[in-house]
Amino acid sequence: MFGFEPIIFIIIVINILYVTFFTLRMLLVIKGQKVWASIISMLEVYVYLVGLTIVLDNLKDPVNMVAYCLGWGLGVYLGGKIEEYLALGYVTVQAIVNPFDFELPRALKSQGYGVASWTADEKSGRRTVIQVLVKRRHEQKVVKVINKMSPNAFVISYELKNFQEGFWGKGTL
Repeated sequence: MFGFEPIIFIIIVINILYVTFFTLRMLLVIKGQKVWASIISMLEVYVYLVGLTIVLDNLKDPVNMVAYCLGWGLGVYLGGKIEEYLALGYVTVQAIVNPFDFELPRALKSQGYGVASWTADEKSGRRTVIQVLVKRRHEQKVVKVINKMSPNAFVISYELKNFQEGFWGKGTL
């Protein structure tokens, strides 16, 4: 009963594939990538039906149910790792740095990033605020430049859902 059977491996692999496709499809829908989400959903439903048929034909062995659950968890993890790798979308990186820090915006601009900066009042006095819109896959590069040039910077980043034209229009990224 508890010996390794090929069906266990098949159930795990099929469920990893299914849930990975499911996770990616949901993320693509959220990011507005409807065409890719539709293509992946066709693969997803095919893998799901194959896997469901195998599991329903082998429900008597509880190890198969455990394999199904294990495949589900691994699929969620793998889907998340793939999404991290793809790094879809855009983020705004904002840094609050020492007042009149003009070198950091220049350095970022020289690397091709669009940078907006302004002076702001804070609890402890004046500071310079720098805002950079980048593709999500470039976020860590920008943060590294900021941390290298201004180690005491307060840095935040957040994902963007929508922006339009102007300097930060899609054609400039």
